[in-house]
Amino acid sequence: MFGNMEEMQQKMKEKLTAITVSADAGDGAVTVKANAGREILNISINKELLDWDDKEEVEDLLMVAVNRALEKAAEKEALETQNMMKDMLPPG
Repeated sequence: MFGNMEEMQQKMKEKLTAITVSADAGDGAVTVKANAGREILNISINKELLDWDDKEEVEDLLMVAVNRALEKAAEKEALETQNMMKDMLPPG
């Protein structure tokens, strides 16, 4: 039973890393891409949309975009986990 559980966990991890989400902040000034395994895959910055002299604004936009992406990733993870549990349980 435990071997099967480990195998299922590995399959779930592989499935989650294949699901990607993205989020932005500052009307596209900062875009963050993550996977449902909650790993940041890419951070893209549009230089024209940022005031580089305002360090605090840049930091805030990065933080907002990362948090939004991770929130979306967590939602996808929860959905996939829920689906996996449905598949494991007998119908009825």
